[in-house]
Parts: sequence; C-alpha cells; structure tokens
Amino acid sequence: MHSSFAQKEADTLTKQTRDTVDVEIYQFVNDSVFEDAVYLDEVLILPKLQFTNKKDLREYLILQRKTKKVWPYAVLAAQRLDSLNVRLAKIESKSKRKRYTKMIQKYIEGEFTDELKKLTKTEGQILVKLMHRQTGETTFDLVKELRTGWRAFWYNTTANMFNISLKEEFDPYQVREDFLIEDILQRKFSKGSLEKQPPAISIDYYELTSIWKDKVQIFK
Repeated sequence: MHSSFAQKEADTLTKQTRDTVDVEIYQFVNDSVFEDAVYLDEVLILPKLQFTNKKDLREYLILQRKTKKVWPYAVLAAQRLDSLNVRLAKIESKSKRKRYTKMIQKYIEGEFTDELKKLTKTEGQILVKLMHRQTGETTFDLVKELRTGWRAFWYNTTANMFNISLKEEFDPYQVREDFLIEDILQRKFSKGSLEKQPPAISIDYYELTSIWKDKVQIFK
C-alpha cells in the first residue's frame, strides 16, 4: 500500500514538471524514497527600474527601441561572419577560398544591404558593438582578412554611411551606454521578447549592476 502511494506521488511529480523542466526520477530498490534532479536554465533576478527624471527615462526608452531593432541583425551577422571565417580557415585552396567568400558575400549582402541602409547612425554603432559582444572580435577584425569587395560592402553600408568606427568594442564595464544596452538585453531575454544569445566576451550582469547602480541611478 505504501509503495503504491509512493508510486502515485512520483507519477504526479513527473506529470507536473515534465511540461516545464527536464526531471529525472530516481527510485531505490525496495524503497519508497524518491530523489529528483531538476535542470534549469540560469535565471537572473533583475533589479526593478526606477527613473529619477524624465531625461534618463527618455534616454533608456530610446536606447531600448534601438537595441531591440538591431539585435536580430547583430546575431545573424555575427553568426554568418564567424562561420565564414571558421570555414575559410579550413579551406587550403586559395581559389576555393575566393569562390566560397564570394558566394557568402552575395548571400549576406542580399540579407543585410537594404535593412542596414534604414538604420540611423546610433543604430549602426550599436550594431557594431553588439557584433563584438557576440563574436569577441570587432567588426573590423572580422572582415579585415576577407576579400576587398567584402570589406568594401561593410565600410560602404556601415562605417562610411554612418560615420562610425568598425573597431568599436562592447564594454559594459567602462561605458555607460554599453551597460544600459546589456541591461536592456537581459530584460528582453527574461521576457522572451528577444532571442537569448550568450556573449562571446565575459559579462557578469550582477557585477555590472554593483559597479553602475550608484552612477546610473535607474534602479530601486
């Protein structure tokens, strides 16, 4: 009877948790003791926002809108450029490298040219910074080894058009705007309104908030 009750409890536990988390149930032979191992994604406890003036609120909301707009492009461009460089490193033939690069170049140009031209200068710079966040390399370093036409594409559609630097890094520890961008990303990730992607550079959100909490004055 006792064993039947324990089995029923285990079945209930499994049913309740299977839809939300991965659960493994362990039962000892001739025993009604169950242990469960629950594997969860890391969840950040984000401090509540509280703005002391309209200027800071307006700045945050504008930055939030721009970050949300360029994030998908940053993720996609970083993935394409990173995979391209990895692939090129494995191709020994110079002629094959050129052909492969040209093929990918046309593909990415088709994906990004029209959309990049719609970005503002600020959005273009945020895009460059977020690409550094996602790859660990500046956009300049990512494209410098590629063919001339490919470099020209990036300079013509980003650097020259927006008058921005492709060498900009994402540094939320030192740059106020970069910290706000990271805060925005984490909040959007937690709500599911942006696709969560881990950074290629070392970022500790809790460490960042301890550094900036008295400087930005946007937290309760």
